[in-house]
Amino acid sequence: MTTPSPDFNRMRALVFDQGRLTVDSSYPVPCPLSGEALIAPALMGVCATDKAILNGYGGGFRGVLGHEFVGRVVQAPGHPEWEGRRVVGEISIPCHGCFVCLRGDFSHCLQRTVLGIRGRDGVFCQYFTLPIANLHPVPDGLADEAALFTEPLAAALEVLQQVHIPPRARVAVVGDGKLGLLVAQVVALTGCELLVIGRHPEKWRVLEARGIPVVTAPRAEGEWDVVVECSGSPSGFALARRLVRPRGRIVLKSALLAPELVDLAALTVEEITLTGSRCGPFPAALRLLARNLVSVTPLLTAIHPLEQGIEALRSTGPVIKIALRP
Repeated sequence: MTTPSPDFNRMRALVFDQGRLTVDSSYPVPCPLSGEALIAPALMGVCATDKAILNGYGGGFRGVLGHEFVGRVVQAPGHPEWEGRRVVGEISIPCHGCFVCLRGDFSHCLQRTVLGIRGRDGVFCQYFTLPIANLHPVPDGLADEAALFTEPLAAALEVLQQVHIPPRARVAVVGDGKLGLLVAQVVALTGCELLVIGRHPEKWRVLEARGIPVVTAPRAEGEWDVVVECSGSPSGFALARRLVRPRGRIVLKSALLAPELVDLAALTVEEITLTGSRCGPFPAALRLLARNLVSVTPLLTAIHPLEQGIEALRSTGPVIKIALRP
């Protein structure tokens, strides 16, 4: 691993600026501030959010994209104990001064920056910085290809942080993309009655190997206690709405970009609870990965070099997860 030095201050980076995505071979290497670490990523995951930013999501982000990573700390001023450690990292950086932070809700800081999403360069590059407080060491026996899934797996675990799912509950997961496959595996650990609804049978092998039923069209509608919407599409939300029982709960794990299609009157009449769900607990995700309680490496469709990042972000078709290597 090469550590940046004063005579090495440029790097390759995948940069999005004014609607244009380019591979910049002379992007400045960032300098870690006090309390930050300079990290060299080993693998970077391409997420649906990255692709959504290309289409205007997030209010016009400019800079280096990407927020899912596993890498190694190469510099940590004042914290040499972190140097050389393999890490993953939480993506929200709070201000620690607003009233939301003062009540301890750092992930919803009003002034937060978000790695590769909001006001802060991301990880699709050779080096990036992140506060040491955001870092989590990767267990020695955990491969990079598995550790790469820590952030999305933590997001899946947030469902269980927010909603109590007893073994007697009936739960449906809508969507068979990366997030839906992770949510299904996490929810299955509760022992509940679980059904996944998807459109791509070629992606179902990981669920079938764990005995999780998956169908293209459910028979029972209006009977599910909890429905987790992971498709991010208006049709997926419409299906979730049909599946949930009166006084049930819909958990929104993906950003639904068509709010005008939501029938709020029907939700009111049937007293349906809507729960937004975002980032989750990294330590728990790392424990599940280390204990092989969820299967993630079969979800990794391809690994491309950073120079092919534009093609990777523009890719379509039946892929589950694409990673970049710097």
